[in-house]
Amino acid sequence: MALFGRKKNDTASATAVAEVDPALAALTGEYTIDPAHSSIGFTVRHAMVTNVRGSFGEYEGKLRLDGHNPAHSTASIDVRIASVDTGIADRDGHLVSGDFFDAEKFPLMTFRSTHAEQLGGDKYRITGDLTIKDVTRPLAIDLEFNGSATDVYGNERVGFEGGTDILRSDWGLTWNAALETGGVMVSDKVKLTFDISAIKSAAQS
Repeated sequence: MALFGRKKNDTASATAVAEVDPALAALTGEYTIDPAHSSIGFTVRHAMVTNVRGSFGEYEGKLRLDGHNPAHSTASIDVRIASVDTGIADRDGHLVSGDFFDAEKFPLMTFRSTHAEQLGGDKYRITGDLTIKDVTRPLAIDLEFNGSATDVYGNERVGFEGGTDILRSDWGLTWNAALETGGVMVSDKVKLTFDISAIKSAAQS
């Protein structure tokens, strides 16, 4: 289902917009990300031999799905850095300190979309600006649309999941420690993962 529009080189783009899928058009509206049924996580290599996984427990986000002109769909999210959770309190404390996120000075990580496109089938790519601390850089996230449904409380929901890889040094997160056996304590590459459930605003349901 073409939620976010097709690539610019797709000659069928104009037709896809003109001949709107009724099921797609019905999804048009504003959605709020539901943190109770969503997750924003990350995985990073530790000491060159294992992976550490973590997540952020507090965030707010909005989606705007435009079924009549899907390329106009947008997404935004604000993540509270202090909510980071890797399962180890001391490690979480280090992450929010000045060595990494400096959460006291920069409490939020934000994403604002600038473009979206369909890659094929239910796979999409949304591109935007990711801001961590005082650095803003472009980021592309590949997502799969998991479908839409009305839950037992009457909420209209849509679901997406996906991820992307970043180099944390691109956002000024450069702290590290050398290992006696060679290599470093924390990899520069970080895998971000998203599992999103969003609820349509009641006024539009």
